[in-house]
Amino acid sequence: MKNLVLFSFLLLGFFASCQQQAPVPDSLPMQVAKAYGFENWDQVRSIGYTWNVQRDSVTLVSRSWKWNIQDSTVSFADADTSFTYSLMADSLPKQDGAFINDKYWAMMPFQLAWDTGYTYEVLENATSPIQGLPSTKLSILYGAEGGYTPGDAYDLYLNKEHQILEWTFRKGNAPEGRTWTWEKAVTFGPIQLSLEHKDATGKRFIWLTDVTVE
Repeated sequence: MKNLVLFSFLLLGFFASCQQQAPVPDSLPMQVAKAYGFENWDQVRSIGYTWNVQRDSVTLVSRSWKWNIQDSTVSFADADTSFTYSLMADSLPKQDGAFINDKYWAMMPFQLAWDTGYTYEVLENATSPIQGLPSTKLSILYGAEGGYTPGDAYDLYLNKEHQILEWTFRKGNAPEGRTWTWEKAVTFGPIQLSLEHKDATGKRFIWLTDVTVE
């Protein structure tokens, strides 16, 4: 990931292609963003959600965010504290790393349109690791500089509608990583978000609640 991820967890050959710039309108990363409503993003004034993660049926973290897009502020709340900060401030709170991490889980399709510091590769006729579904594999590699954890990589397994079926996170572009599903896609106003991510055993790992889009 270009930014913070909670976990420390090739070349692509046949039918592969690589781009060095930000995605152009007809590129696969931009098509993924559009599949979730990116063309309607200018209608979104704020987005809020609670990000939850659990392991062994125990909730480890639950934290709430509201991103006011128009004034570039973020409101944060967890079991211990709550506050609002400006994304334009010279010094950001330590929780900003968690905001970026959670935003990737919530809005990775849109990050593909917003981010410029990555290259990507495409492999057709791939099989998703968990569900064994036919897919297109879109590999995203962030640059070695910038963000909280530069150099991370993602393999996104896409259906024919360019929506994410599963993704594999590879820390530091390692050959292997960890995979989770992208499930329960729900429309909120002009955009769509996937609310649940499960591991290979079928256990819910990360999920979103209390979603609001204004």
